[in-house]
Amino acid sequence: MSAMYGHADDDWLMRAHGDIDQWAAVMDVDADDRPIDWNWVRTLDLVHGVGVATVHDCDAGASSDVHDLLRRDLMIRDRLEAILTCCDRVFMTDYDRLIPSYRLPRALAHANRRLNDEINLLRDRGVTEGLWTVAYEHRERVTVPVLQAAEGAPAVDDIQDRTAELVNGRAERRKRAREQRGAGERLMVAANLEGAIAAGGAAADEVTTAASPIGSDWRDVYLPGRGLDAVMGIDIETTGTDPLRDYIIDVGFEYMNMVAPRPQDAPAGMPYVDSSYQAGDAYGQARLGFGVTRANAWHGNETIRNLTGIDVKMRSSSQWRLFDEWPQAQQGLLMRLEQQPFVAHNANFEHRFFLHNVAGYAESYRAGHIVIIDTMPMSRRWDEGSAPSEAHPYGDNSLESYAKRQSALPEDSSERHLGLEDAHIMLVAMKHHLTALREAHRGPWGPDGVSGTGGKRAKGRRW
Repeated sequence: MSAMYGHADDDWLMRAHGDIDQWAAVMDVDADDRPIDWNWVRTLDLVHGVGVATVHDCDAGASSDVHDLLRRDLMIRDRLEAILTCCDRVFMTDYDRLIPSYRLPRALAHANRRLNDEINLLRDRGVTEGLWTVAYEHRERVTVPVLQAAEGAPAVDDIQDRTAELVNGRAERRKRAREQRGAGERLMVAANLEGAIAAGGAAADEVTTAASPIGSDWRDVYLPGRGLDAVMGIDIETTGTDPLRDYIIDVGFEYMNMVAPRPQDAPAGMPYVDSSYQAGDAYGQARLGFGVTRANAWHGNETIRNLTGIDVKMRSSSQWRLFDEWPQAQQGLLMRLEQQPFVAHNANFEHRFFLHNVAGYAESYRAGHIVIIDTMPMSRRWDEGSAPSEAHPYGDNSLESYAKRQSALPEDSSERHLGLEDAHIMLVAMKHHLTALREAHRGPWGPDGVSGTGGKRAKGRRW
């Protein structure tokens, strides 16, 4: 399948094989609690593809058994993704630094994206040959393709996509584990409180209130501090929501100071696609476009075309380089991400894509060189307009709604779903919001605010 994959720098993919022993030493089981067969991983051809099909196998009318090819590819993807799902947690908690590089997971993700392209083309072939139809269904956390066998065609039970079953099952296991840990911690606190009260200590409700402020959430680690000033806002557009399967096709970023005035000698940067967008305090604007593999272009992506206006069918020519095969673009972006806190709306999305696409990002983040701030928890915690309602049980915290409430986007306008434009309205909204919070002594200047820049940063090595 290499003819459809792109033009990878083969050297780094081959070197990734040399990292397997380091990972095998600390990572025994996958996300489904199954022992990892690292010898199987060693057999994977990360340069030419890990799937079983050839280019011609994806053509309608090929003599090969499309059903069998699809079944085998799905088994490989399930097995590979069960390993990849654990890699970031293992890497970030490797305090002894037995694994110095995240290169192997990036290489496996690189191969998995192309395997997913192959799976899509094999499904397309089956549709064209009248073997099955494909419909998409939302199942809890993910949307999956569901095959329906055509009349007289073989059953398709063994080639159904198991993503929902796997993802939702893992989420339930994590939930149960958190509940068990929480129950254990509560028992320990209760035991400690009994001793404290017996010795004249504080009452239980006083300790509990101090330790668990009302409304706290895991996303709060991304909130800004009252000392924040210069930031880089960034937004990416992708072919989907899964960094193990989807490609980065558009990156937009710009800079803004939350307190200090705009530097007089700051570069003006790239213009916005909409003339109604005014740079204002922003500077250093940039827009970067990237391509997809030939297989991804052949499959097409109407959802993304309708959302962003980007047609991936036009993004497989030599004019468009793939981001995950462009080291210079990755290093340029990493350098900018390290220079000051970067801001994103639902920042974990960008973070996960950077982990699996940008050489050096995981290592730099683990070392504490990258600070991430998220405007979504700002909306949740500090914007009364995002209060839960019948229409939005968890609050309306989309970028478009947040930007409109903070006067960064007119009520009759919509989010553009392009990197630079979305990064701009996000930073304008953030600055307006922080200014109002400062005047009201709320947010970072309130009782639960923090000093310094705030944001999420890895703590680095623990001794």
